[in-house]
Parts: sequence; structure tokens; C-alpha cells
Amino acid sequence: MSADRREDPTEPQRGRPAAAGRGATVGVSADRREDPTEPQRGRPAAAGRGATVGVSADRREDPTERRRGRPTAPGRGAAVGMSTLVTHSALMTRRSVTALLRQPAFVLVTLIQPAIWLLLFGALFEKAVQIPGFGAGGRSYLEYLTPGVVAMTALFSAAWAGTVYIEDMTLGVMDRLLASPVRRGALMNGTVAYQSITSIVQTLVIIAIAYAAGARFERPLAGIGLTLVAAVLLTVVFAALSNAVALLTREQNALIGVSQLLSLPLAFLSSAIMDPRLAPSWLQTVATYNPLDWAVVVSREALSATPDWAAVWPRLGALAGLSIVMSWLATQAFRAYQRSV
Repeated sequence: MSADRREDPTEPQRGRPAAAGRGATVGVSADRREDPTEPQRGRPAAAGRGATVGVSADRREDPTERRRGRPTAPGRGAAVGMSTLVTHSALMTRRSVTALLRQPAFVLVTLIQPAIWLLLFGALFEKAVQIPGFGAGGRSYLEYLTPGVVAMTALFSAAWAGTVYIEDMTLGVMDRLLASPVRRGALMNGTVAYQSITSIVQTLVIIAIAYAAGARFERPLAGIGLTLVAAVLLTVVFAALSNAVALLTREQNALIGVSQLLSLPLAFLSSAIMDPRLAPSWLQTVATYNPLDWAVVVSREALSATPDWAAVWPRLGALAGLSIVMSWLATQAFRAYQRSV
């Protein structure tokens, strides 16, 4: 056979039929080779696959773009975070209340102490309303004293709130809580809510004892409601302060010292027991900026026959604002505690 008739390797061998298109495939020119972006024959490509492979670099999918088919509802993240905070706060509150109920003796003490103050001071200063210039407004001293005892009880109880944190630090519970997913705000809200519940119970017991001892109030429903609000706000202020001191000092003795340093002076530098108009002018000035006196004035005016609302609302608003600020500052104290351990 001549050289020009030699078997073309592109032609099918005799007796071996070539598969359809084989020769064309082998003999295809280099410029017609299969484009890898095109779907292979016999393997249909998924819709859009080739376009995805061959897409230019400037049109590649941005990973920061929202995934198709998974729209995010506006504000969903904030709602989930708030729901988590509320759930954690409720769990921490239940933990504190459960611990309190397991110590019935302590519960009894928290209810007896306000009663002793009310009956003891009520009998000791019964004739104080006869002093010229005493602004009792025709009320008995017991009726004048009741809002003061409510505020003093809320202050003294809240000033010891940090002892719970001290105990948790000593037992290593605080470190485990901070290493858990529990929100820091929930840790603060739990103790503050527990103290607020205790304050509400104490306030109702004090008012019930005052009624039993002969005190009568002209506006009982509205007055008691505002008294509860003022007592709770005052509790939040000093419970948050006590928790912050506990986190910063980590010592029981330091917390006791700060509590005693604040509680008694604030009680006597207010109108809780005595009308400040009978005191020196400087004491009247101090009482104007005393959060304890704010709560006392709110309760006393709300329980009177003719409340001075111009004196009630500014003090109530100041208590609310101060409680928010103190709660936020106390929550920030967790960072200082974590840096020191």
C-alpha cells in the first residue's frame, strides 16, 4: 500500500466500527476543542451552571450579600436579644427567690424588722406632731411615719443585696455564671428583681400594720400604688449600687462598711422620721438631693387628702432616671471583676 493510502488513524479500523462521532472528536481542530464551560455531551448541565462557571470575576457573588430565599425580618435580631435577656432575667430571679424561700427564718426577719421600726418609732415620737411648725397636716405621727418606714426598709434591705454576689464569688458560682451564655444584664436584673419583690412584700406588711395600729389614709388605693412604685425604684437604685460595690471590692467587710456608711446618714438626712423644716437650713438642702427623701415625699403626698403633684412627679421621675443609670453602671462592673480574676 502506498504511503498516501496508509490507514488514517482517524478512520475506524476494519471490523471495528467506530463509535458515532469518535473520529470527529479525535480529529477536531485545536481551536474547536470542547469549552470546559459548556455542558458535556450526554450530561445535561443544570440550569445556569455554565453561566456560573464562566462568570467574570467582577460578577462573582458577594458573600456579604443576603442569601437568596432567606430574608431577614427587620429588627429580628434585636427582638431575639431582648427575648433572651427577659428569659435569663426570669431564671435568675427564680433562683434568688427560691434561695430566699428555703430560708424561712430570714423571710421572717425581713417582715418583723419593719414592724418593729414602725411601732417603736411611732410610740417614741408620738407627741412630735405637737411641736410648732411640724408639718403633719392634721395627721397623726403614725400616719406621718409610715411612708418614712417604707422608704427606710427598702433602703436598708437593698443595701445588703451585694451579699448574694459575695457568696457566689466565694463558692465559685460567679465564675461559672460568667463563663456561661447568661447575659450580664440578666445577672443584674435577677438580683434587682428579687430585691424589688421583697420590697413590695415589706411595704404591704408595713401598711397593714399601720392600719391595724390606727393609721388612716385619705387616698388608699392611688397612694399605696405610688408608694409601691417609689419603694421599688429606691430599691433598684441601692441594690444596683450594692452589687457594684460587691463586684469591685469582692469583700464582705467592705460591702458592710459602705452599706452602713450610706444607710443611716441618708435616713436621718431626710424627712423619714422628722420634718426637715425643724432642722438647720443645710440639712434641708441635703434632703432635697437625697433619693430616700424623694421616695418619702412621693409616698406621703400620694397618701394625703390633697396631694401636691408638683412635688410628686419630679421626684418620681428622678428616681426612675437614677435607677436606670445605676443599673447600667452596676452591669459595667462585671468587666472590672473579670479583669481582676
